[in-house]
Amino acid sequence: MNWIEANQRHLTAALREVRGYLERYAEQPAEPVALEPLPELEPPLEPAIDVLCRRFGLSSFERRLLLLCAGVELDSSVAALCAAAQANNVRQPTFSLALAVLPDAHWSALTPDAPLRRWKLIELREASGATLVTAPLAIDERILHFLTGIQHRDTRLAGAVQSIEPAATPLAASHAALAQRMTAAFAGGDGVPVVELCGGDAAEVRAVALHAAESLRLGLLALDGDAVPQNAAELDAFATLLDREASLTASAIYIDALELDPGDGRAVRHVARVAERLSAPLFLGTRDRWRAIRRRVRTFDVGRPARDEQLAAWRAALGPASESMNGELDRIAAQFDLPMTWIRGAAEEALQSCREGVELGAAVWDAGRAAARPQLEALAQRIDVVATRDELVLPRPELRQLDDVASHVAHRTRVYEGWGFSRTSRRGLGISALFAGASGTGKTLAAEVLAGELCLDLYRIDLSSVVNKYIGETEKNLRRVFDGAEGGGAILFFDEADALFGKRAEVRDSHDRYANIEINYLLQRMESYRGLAILATNRKADLDPAFLRRIRFIVNFPFPDQAMRFEIWKRIFPRDVPLEGVDFARLARMNLSGGNIRNVAMSAAFLAAASGENVAMHHVIAAAEREHAKLERPMMEGV
Repeated sequence: MNWIEANQRHLTAALREVRGYLERYAEQPAEPVALEPLPELEPPLEPAIDVLCRRFGLSSFERRLLLLCAGVELDSSVAALCAAAQANNVRQPTFSLALAVLPDAHWSALTPDAPLRRWKLIELREASGATLVTAPLAIDERILHFLTGIQHRDTRLAGAVQSIEPAATPLAASHAALAQRMTAAFAGGDGVPVVELCGGDAAEVRAVALHAAESLRLGLLALDGDAVPQNAAELDAFATLLDREASLTASAIYIDALELDPGDGRAVRHVARVAERLSAPLFLGTRDRWRAIRRRVRTFDVGRPARDEQLAAWRAALGPASESMNGELDRIAAQFDLPMTWIRGAAEEALQSCREGVELGAAVWDAGRAAARPQLEALAQRIDVVATRDELVLPRPELRQLDDVASHVAHRTRVYEGWGFSRTSRRGLGISALFAGASGTGKTLAAEVLAGELCLDLYRIDLSSVVNKYIGETEKNLRRVFDGAEGGGAILFFDEADALFGKRAEVRDSHDRYANIEINYLLQRMESYRGLAILATNRKADLDPAFLRRIRFIVNFPFPDQAMRFEIWKRIFPRDVPLEGVDFARLARMNLSGGNIRNVAMSAAFLAAASGENVAMHHVIAAAEREHAKLERPMMEGV
């Protein structure tokens, strides 16, 4: 006999007992009822009514009252008996009828704090002229389904709550150990705590919570923090239904507040209020520690899996193909700090690219880089890197400095981890460079060249979306940028950085004090960021000296002299451009930066294309005249 069939037989027998009380009440109300034996189920397959009574602490009278309400829905003869037993012919049972018919009756069963009404197992229907004891009683639909053996999510929770299924990717050993510590937290005294999980990736935090719930032999119901009702009355009712659903499904609850703005006090208070009202084991996912919950809280930090765990995950996901990578996988695992599920997806993508003819090492690197992008795409502008070293014209010392920057980025894992520098101090491990020079001298181009040679993504930080006049907002935005970039070690390019990294002001009011706090925060993040941060400015003198001391490389981009301009002119036209009689030596006499030279070359190409001719000297001269007019400078004589 399966559980559904056995539960149905048990429920039928229990309803028969309650119906017997009604029948005997109509005929001989003083006679005791002879109880019929009920079928037994082997543990742990308890009948649903017994599970319900145990989880919500129902007395024998409350149990029979609940069955009486269920009987009206499941057995038409019960409704007829209720109508016959009541003067007003109401087919729904009332509390007055239950007090008269059922044994062990007690008035407290219908108080708002008693289980039947507190957990909304039954409800009082409105009726004209009805009092508390004469109001019709009805069983809640979710509870009725549960009694019949059907697990159907309460419709009032639909869309806000979902059951979390185990992930296909196994949990990292460090995260599994963390989940076991969380499990132990529920065994402590002072009531069931809120277990707060602070982390950056929603999938990882949720996976750890699920593992801890499974260790408690519970399922896991997930609630998005944004789905919490804003109205106070609705919020309390929602919390009760959520708590009841957890009890009905033997589940813990996970509230995902990772994307909730900590500065949104109203939203935080609503989530905290729900957390304070839940009695089920509760996990709360946040980015930072909360102080808003007036209940015992245990906080655990859920960081990325260790590098050796990520390396093992790459090898497991790539399978036998990983054996041919000859240590290259170590460099990939060190570069991309990814959750386990992302590693598996990136490995599958890389293997597919490999089947299409791409070399495995390059395919895995590109897949890891693509996997890390979503964390930063909404926060900064990704620059498609197409520039090469041949397009960059700089003096030899500056080119050597760029080589040093690339070398530090490429070998940081060996130096920091392999040779132990990261074990002696965590400060000063960030690699930062300042590109200083006039507009158009090649700062952005150099950043592109570095990104291309290192095979890393390059993101330009839009200062208009970062700097905010409200106190604390700039710091918060910058934190999101750095946190989002950590996963892939992307190159962050802060253009016009003097607007963001300016000198700290003398403190005259609260705004100055908070501005200095922002700069101090930036200093700390620059030192700890695991990727390369490039600051570009044409006003080096305006930068805070504290930044200059802590920046590892300062590369000056001089305004090009005539020899450099000659090289720029030689390289500025793509190979496919048809040139005719263009004198680069003559053009190099014009006092223009590399950016201006590019504008002139492109404008000359359009002039030639419009006239159906090859790019000739007169096209370039005409374009140069327009560029000088834009700059409000006269052209040099003799050009």
